Amino acid sequence: MLRPTTKDLAKAAGVSRATVDRVLNGREGVKKNTVDRVNLAIKELGFVRNIQAANLARSQRYRFVFALPRSGDLFLKEIVRHIDEASETFATDLVWCDVVHIDENDPHSISAFLGTLDPNETTGVAIMAPESPQVRDAIFRLQERGVAALPFIADQSAMEEHWVGTDHHAAGATAATLIGRFSHASEGSVLVVSESMRSRDSLERRIGFDAEMNKHFPGLRTLPSLETYGDEERAERIIHNSVNNNPDLIGAYVLSSEARVPLTILNDTMNSDHLIKISHERTPFTEAALRNGDLDGVIAQDPGHLVRSAVRKLKAITDRLVAKGSQERIRVEVLLRTNI
Repeated sequence: MLRPTTKDLAKAAGVSRATVDRVLNGREGVKKNTVDRVNLAIKELGFVRNIQAANLARSQRYRFVFALPRSGDLFLKEIVRHIDEASETFATDLVWCDVVHIDENDPHSISAFLGTLDPNETTGVAIMAPESPQVRDAIFRLQERGVAALPFIADQSAMEEHWVGTDHHAAGATAATLIGRFSHASEGSVLVVSESMRSRDSLERRIGFDAEMNKHFPGLRTLPSLETYGDEERAERIIHNSVNNNPDLIGAYVLSSEARVPLTILNDTMNSDHLIKISHERTPFTEAALRNGDLDGVIAQDPGHLVRSAVRKLKAITDRLVAKGSQERIRVEVLLRTNI
C-alpha cells in the first residue's frame, strides 16, 4: 500500500493542504476543532511525516549547543570528542553541534548565558550543570522561546522525563556492592570523594551507595563526602586529613566523573594497595588504573551514546516527535580488569 500523503490528509479532514501544512508545523491561526480533525485523520490513515523531506523543503537546519563545565578532565575530553564526531554522524540530517564552556559553580552566569541564546540561531541546547533554581528556570524560559532544552548527564528534578543520562541511584548501589563484596571485611570505613554534592548525579550516586551499604554491609562505615570543587590543593588537603583520621579504611569511592586527581592523591598519601577502589567513567586514566591494579572497578556510561542520544532527543523535540525509549536508555556498565 502507498503511504498516505498530505493530500490524503486534507481530503480525510475536509480541509486544504495549506491548513494541513500549518497543523503539521504547529503554526498559529488554525481553529482547535480543525486541528483535532487533522490529528484524527493522521491517526486513522497512519500518516507518518517525512521529516527529512520537510526539512529540505523549508531549509531546516539544526544547531545544537552542548553547555559543558569549564573545569573537567579526561571524561569531559571524551564527551567533546564524541560531540565532534556527532557533527559528522548527523550531517545528512543537517545537524551541527557546538560546545560552550560554562562556570558550573555559578548558576547565575549559567542562567545569563542561556538567556542569550537566540531561537533564530540555536535550535536546542544540552546542559551539563549542577541543579539550581536559576538553571531550571532558565531551561523553562528557553523552552518557552522555542529552543529545545534538556539536562545532560546531571539531571534537574523538574525534568526527569526529558534528560540524558544513566540511573545514578543504580550506579551508586553498584559501587557499594563491588566494595562490599570485594573487601571481605566485616568492619571498616570507606572514603567517598566528589567534586561537588550540588551536582545531582553525585547526590543520587551517594544516596544509592548509602542505601546498599546500610542494607547489605552494615559493618562498613561510609565517611562524609569530601568535596574537592575541582581544586587540586583542596583535594590534597582534605584527602590527606581523612586518611590520617581514619586508619581503618578498607575502600575508596570516587563518585564524580573525574577520578585522576583524587586517586593520584590517595596513592601518594598512603600505600593504598589494600583498599578496594571504585570510580566512575571510562577514560585513559581509569583504563590504565584497572590494568595495573590501582582500580578494582569502574562504573561507566558510554559517552558516545550520551552525545548521540542528546542529539536525537533534541531533534525529536524540535520535530515534535517522541524519541524511542529503548534506544535512548543509557546502561550502567561495570568495567573490571578482565573486560576492558
